[in-house]
Amino acid sequence: MTAQSLLTVADWEFMPEDGNRYEIIEGDLFVSCAPSLFHQIVVTNFLVAFRLFLDQNPIGIVAPGPGVVLDEFNGVIPDVVFISNEKRGEVASGQRLTGAPDLVIEVLSPGRDNERRDREVKRRLYAKFGVKEYWIAGLESRTIEIYRLRDGVLESTDTLDETQEIWTEFLPGFRCSVQSIFRA
Repeated sequence: MTAQSLLTVADWEFMPEDGNRYEIIEGDLFVSCAPSLFHQIVVTNFLVAFRLFLDQNPIGIVAPGPGVVLDEFNGVIPDVVFISNEKRGEVASGQRLTGAPDLVIEVLSPGRDNERRDREVKRRLYAKFGVKEYWIAGLESRTIEIYRLRDGVLESTDTLDETQEIWTEFLPGFRCSVQSIFRA
């Protein structure tokens, strides 16, 4: 693509409302079909776990599928984001987030292209803009891969299976069984 043919987040506004998810990454358009029922159940389970914790520990907000504008050529729709109270005013002042959340969760959709987008393209993008932690939930494997930002790279630190618990330094005291995330 040439610089003249790159898409911008302004082009996002003109995407059809057809049930597909449209994202612009480095000026390229990425389209994925509507998520499966199990995908959405997993997203809901993450939200419930975070919400229960945040009700007792109001240290930030969690949201499903918000538009996240990182710059003119990067607008994505992660499955779940967490934003600390300290960062909230900086990135969550309008209809969309305009900056990197503290934690991003993507639930893998089937297909090699979807997996490549989440594991490689989005991981590089999130690192570039300073997302501090990135989780990838695998529906088939029923695992959660944890990536933490170190020296500008989201490095794999763990892959958790259904016998383990999830935790993060962004939510001190938060613990959740992986098994409960994949409960249908």
